[in-house]
Amino acid sequence: MPTAPESTTFFLLELLHGVGLTDVAAVEAVTGGLAATAGLARRGDGTSVFVKAFGEPPSDDVFATEAEGLTVLSEAGGIATPEIILANRDLLVLSTLQPRPATETFWEQFAHALAHLHTTTQYPRFGWHRHNWLGRRQQVNTWNDNGYEFFAQHRLLRWLGEPRVREALDAADRAALERLCNRLPEMLPVRPACLTHGDLWAQNVMAAPDGRPALIDPAVSYTWAEVDLAHLWTTAPPPEAHVLFELYAELTGLDRGWRERMPILQLRQHLAVIAQFEPDWGAANIVRTTLAPFRLRPKD
Repeated sequence: MPTAPESTTFFLLELLHGVGLTDVAAVEAVTGGLAATAGLARRGDGTSVFVKAFGEPPSDDVFATEAEGLTVLSEAGGIATPEIILANRDLLVLSTLQPRPATETFWEQFAHALAHLHTTTQYPRFGWHRHNWLGRRQQVNTWNDNGYEFFAQHRLLRWLGEPRVREALDAADRAALERLCNRLPEMLPVRPACLTHGDLWAQNVMAAPDGRPALIDPAVSYTWAEVDLAHLWTTAPPPEAHVLFELYAELTGLDRGWRERMPILQLRQHLAVIAQFEPDWGAANIVRTTLAPFRLRPKD
């Protein structure tokens, strides 16, 4: 009986051969992603490609939208991304990247790249020209001229209908989230929309063959730049990444209060995790803690 890694490699190898990549001799399973199955495929000429698939794709366009996100980050934002070799309903095949070096210099380079992405792609509206995917769940990108309304409706309240979120959050929690949404203009400064990666935790930061910081697994949209920053800040970045935050703040002119906004902005990712994964790695507890100031207190 094949082990789980062996089953993964057989599955990916069969898909690759089915789309004409018959020179792939072997596939090595890789870990790190949370939603899809992935591997490194060794071709007959000795080179390797990265391959990703879902056992049951959540949509026919899941990999097309991911490929589009990689392309726009590279072409519009100047960020290094892998080359797209194939993107269809069942399979995404990319050129390989390198593990990022554990150095402060690398994260300083990334601070410059991320600041360039966010400051050169400002846009008059919030959203994207179509919905895309955050893991196995659709990211709703309906256009809106108002960033507070967009974030409230499509990044926070959107998750309340998900079965796992309904189970994890009680009526008081949901009411607290709605009150938080009503107060977003008091807590978050007015900021323009810009092109964002959308799923920017450290696991999605790698290195291009030439050593430049490179990004994978986007869920792009035009929204607040601090949405990307919050995801990096709150998901245990490696120690050497500490240089990124101060440098990014300097390069983009962030005010001193940016750290206090991070938990509010990261609510959207915690809700997405609750919706998709069991266990949720403490996401529900973090959400409840963040919402605590917005819960109604019982009358004495």
